[in-house]
Amino acid sequence: MQVVTSLFPLYDFARTIAGDKASVTLLLPPGMEPHTFEPKPEDMIRIAKSGLFIYTGPHMEPWADRVIKGIDNKALRVVEAGKLVAYRAAASDDDHHESKNGKHHEHAVMDPHIWLDFTNAASLVDAILEGFNSADPANSDLYRKNAVALKGRLTALDARFTEALASCDTRHFLHGGHYTFGYLARRYKLDYHALSGVSSDSEPSAVRMASIIRQIRASGVKYMFAEELLSPRLAETLAREAGVQLLTLHGAHNLSRDEFSRGITFFDLMNTNLERLQKGLQCRAK
Repeated sequence: MQVVTSLFPLYDFARTIAGDKASVTLLLPPGMEPHTFEPKPEDMIRIAKSGLFIYTGPHMEPWADRVIKGIDNKALRVVEAGKLVAYRAAASDDDHHESKNGKHHEHAVMDPHIWLDFTNAASLVDAILEGFNSADPANSDLYRKNAVALKGRLTALDARFTEALASCDTRHFLHGGHYTFGYLARRYKLDYHALSGVSSDSEPSAVRMASIIRQIRASGVKYMFAEELLSPRLAETLAREAGVQLLTLHGAHNLSRDEFSRGITFFDLMNTNLERLQKGLQCRAK
């Protein structure tokens, strides 16, 4: 069975659930920023020829509905993996920005980065499993067994984050990039502020830049965070102005070419994130 997934977490989870019973591919080219991704005609052909297409939902892949409606393949099963998740709006004080085309965004923008709360990630696994069982019921026992093991690993990851981030010198989580880590911060009771809004092409205003520099100085933090795959230019400027060091975190939307060729997993990315959060928030081991 040919399975096409839109984002890296879905690809990694689907690959794990499938075992050797399906060929799972990632639609996003490695290194591509997903917020600005638009499928090409050859991408649409790949989806049309597959047996299963898995995407997150309308907030992350606004193009998906249009593509699905244009496909004439009655055998294609489509999974909106985020359908079981309660989306949250990005915090309004982190939405003082303009996109590059100069248009102001509405404040109540839904945060699409749902996989960064690992209880949501488990819901994605449930939806993906349902898709596999529907498309290929003959192998449903294997799919279920693999999904149960995967959810067990997500539960263990959540427990590790909870324990590791319980006793930190600061709970101020300041991010010089787009609003990515809201779900993670809420789950582990961190006070998260991002430089710009949900879309990666959002440009923070000068007022917002000044505001976050004041927050960094007032909070007394020693580190702020930047995001992998995105240019760290603004974050580097902020860190320099505020006199703090910079650490990178991974939003896990996609992988770089190097990470992809090395077979890096979602759990690898999250384990590295945890180490960097512990350093940046100055957490003490229990």
